[in-house]
Amino acid sequence: MLLESPAFEDGEAIPRQYTCEGEDISPPLDWSHIPAGTQTLALIVDDPDAPDPKAPKRTWVHWVLYEIPANATGLDRGARELPTGTHEGRNDWGSTGYRGPCPPIGEHRYVHKLYALDAPLGDLSQPTKAELEQAMSGHILGQAQLIGTYRRERTGD
Repeated sequence: MLLESPAFEDGEAIPRQYTCEGEDISPPLDWSHIPAGTQTLALIVDDPDAPDPKAPKRTWVHWVLYEIPANATGLDRGARELPTGTHEGRNDWGSTGYRGPCPPIGEHRYVHKLYALDAPLGDLSQPTKAELEQAMSGHILGQAQLIGTYRRERTGD
């Protein structure tokens, strides 16, 4: 599987417009080479460097999507309209939807993980990342990831 974005390269900085210092909208994402037998896709975006990359204490979840149709090939910039049938889970702000990078200190990594699943998961009622991962257990056919970085301009570090 391949996951990429026309907005940034793997391991490179996420443009400001996709962060709390910009428009705080999701970057465009494209994927390909989905395994045969894939029924649905799931996407999790998280920050393993929270709150401080020098002493991370937790992984902060920015976006949770699942039941993305297997024939979808990506998400548009801002993802205002998700592919038909897609469900959203809860991020670590306790809401659905994308919330962009907003690190309190230092440069953080933002890991975009796409999963190919061999079965639909149904409506999980806005699951957390952990609840979605539990539901996906035993159903993952393939996985791809894209990592972007961001350092806030206004933190002074």
